[in-house]
Amino acid sequence: MKPAPSAIRIREISLHFLPVTMRMPLKFGSQVVDSVTCARAHVLVTNDAGKTADGWGETPLAVAWVWPSFLDYEDRHTALKDFTILLAGELTQFDAAGHALEIGYDFIEHRLEDLRISFNATRPPGAGIPHLAALVCFSLFDLAIHDAFGRLHERPTYETYAAPFLSRDLGDFLEPAEGKPSFAGKVPQDFFRPTIPTTLPVWHLVGGLDPLDHGERSGSEPDDGYPATLLDWIRADGLDCLKVKLRGNDQEWDYARLTKVGRMAREEGVTWLTADFNCTVTDPAYVTEILDRLQADDPVTSQKLLYVEQPFPYELAEHKIDVRGVSARKPLFLDESAHDWRYVRMGRELGWTGVALKTCKTQTGALLSLCWAQAHGMTLMVQDLTNPMLAQIPHFLLAAHAPTIMGIESNGMQYYPEASAPERVVHPGLYRRQQGRLDGATLSGPGFGYRVDEIGRDLPEAVWSS
Repeated sequence: MKPAPSAIRIREISLHFLPVTMRMPLKFGSQVVDSVTCARAHVLVTNDAGKTADGWGETPLAVAWVWPSFLDYEDRHTALKDFTILLAGELTQFDAAGHALEIGYDFIEHRLEDLRISFNATRPPGAGIPHLAALVCFSLFDLAIHDAFGRLHERPTYETYAAPFLSRDLGDFLEPAEGKPSFAGKVPQDFFRPTIPTTLPVWHLVGGLDPLDHGERSGSEPDDGYPATLLDWIRADGLDCLKVKLRGNDQEWDYARLTKVGRMAREEGVTWLTADFNCTVTDPAYVTEILDRLQADDPVTSQKLLYVEQPFPYELAEHKIDVRGVSARKPLFLDESAHDWRYVRMGRELGWTGVALKTCKTQTGALLSLCWAQAHGMTLMVQDLTNPMLAQIPHFLLAAHAPTIMGIESNGMQYYPEASAPERVVHPGLYRRQQGRLDGATLSGPGFGYRVDEIGRDLPEAVWSS
């Protein structure tokens, strides 16, 4: 199909790596991390008339989350950076024109996996990067292209997810489940909220190593003016939603953790909880037994538990577990397994009822998964990758446009608040949680509304530029 007159092409790319140190360690599955590299892309695009615009995208290269493994952490970290640099070069040679959604889709469908395979051929056996990691490495470029598309057309990016900007409708990208209506004639805007809020309820992450109250403090917590315990965070930020990280392989610990957080929630007036089992469960009975025990012995905590997040292993195709026993008790959300809409479809067939969207799996993929899930009656959530700096802004905008079950998760301010100090000057409500909410009212202008020119951020030297 011929590109629409609004079509863009990629002209130039630069890539920066921003190292960030955590104020407190964060546990992902079996891995404890204390730092992260944020990858930031700057993209210049042009249209057939010669008009140009730039755009920005950023994603934390969260090694432990994208690539759980017993391989050396630094080796995985270096591989992710190397693959991100490789993608920067490949994208400048990718001769595609269209809407940012169309460019992103075509690169994911026709180039990304081949590049991952060829990159992995240079790695030692068993040390190849997984598909999820490849998506995360591409996501910052994809976000930047979406930002640039809006900026070139002098419109907020979310206003461009419809005709006349798109030359293809969703029928070119998505296939419905058997017996469901075609996506032909549909566009992403058909699945957004009818009214877009500027504030959202925010979820706080209760990490597996986080002290819950002063009795659990070890004395090693930072004395930097920010809360150090869950109790302090609840009171400082007016929190009303808590996501509880569990182990998934120690049922008694998990139950005790949930009930203690549940007791604090009652005492402090917190309304909602969710449980994240860290993808380590292989038998649904592990989860159903905890849920049934809560219902019988702690019904108030059970009632506060709004949904359950991804108890089971990442690779859904390799672990086709029937999860209907869990989803019959509580809404059950795909997260790490929801690589794209095809995995969402597979999950629905196995009994999953919801999808956790993440911009780190690409803006393109998040939008397509949103539309597929909405069309099939699945519930949505927007989850965090501990997003700081610019990464926080598209994350917030996705949650503002997606009809989520309850707001947005955001925990960058827990683990590295000062990393976002320059961005916080311009957008204070996005980097401080107040009265249990995030406020994006300061976002304005075309693209994602970053207002980058007003942010006093000194970037390190580019690791790659065209």
